[in-house]
Amino acid sequence: MATIDVVNLDNEKAGSMDLSSAVFETEVKPHLFHAEVRRQLAERRSGTHSTKNRALVSGGGAKPYNQKGTGRARQGTTRAPQFQGGGVVFGPVPRGYSHKLPKKVRAAALKSALSQRVQDSAITIVDELSVDGFKTKRIVEILTTLGLAEGTTLIVIEEANSTVEASARNLPGVSVVRTEGVNVYDLLRHKNVLMTKSAIEKLQARLEGQAKGKEGASE
Repeated sequence: MATIDVVNLDNEKAGSMDLSSAVFETEVKPHLFHAEVRRQLAERRSGTHSTKNRALVSGGGAKPYNQKGTGRARQGTTRAPQFQGGGVVFGPVPRGYSHKLPKKVRAAALKSALSQRVQDSAITIVDELSVDGFKTKRIVEILTTLGLAEGTTLIVIEEANSTVEASARNLPGVSVVRTEGVNVYDLLRHKNVLMTKSAIEKLQARLEGQAKGKEGASE
């Protein structure tokens, strides 16, 4: 079981906490990263692309010229694909790109990503994170004090906190998610991860509960 330091907003050690080996010391499996990130990005696609086939293009009701005697190939409508302005053959139509992954695979991918970030020494834990009022400048000061000003940072909080979420909203490269929203894509695309102690405890309890449930089901 790994132990990690907990600091305050002045970057002074405020204690330490044990990290669950079942969550933060699992085997890192890159192929799970690929599968889960692909699923996440596929769900974000709107799938609203569309083209008109010859049945949907307006006009072209009349035969363009006589069937015979012109020396040209016979044509029934100028809305056919070979004419300019005609319909599109096998064009894209609205569709959904989302696909499912087993819950066990998604949980394993998340644990693997958390383990990877621990190995990279990319996780910083603070005892609490609060901002008086809506002050982006204060978030910048906190990140600078904690040595997280360079590179992108993912801030993980336990529950909704309007001041923290709004204060960090306009900072490029800084994202704020609640514990239930922690995901593989955000963990991997940010250089640094800043978590509150309560948030990591809640996340750890949730993932440990899933592991225990899995063990109980297999017995």
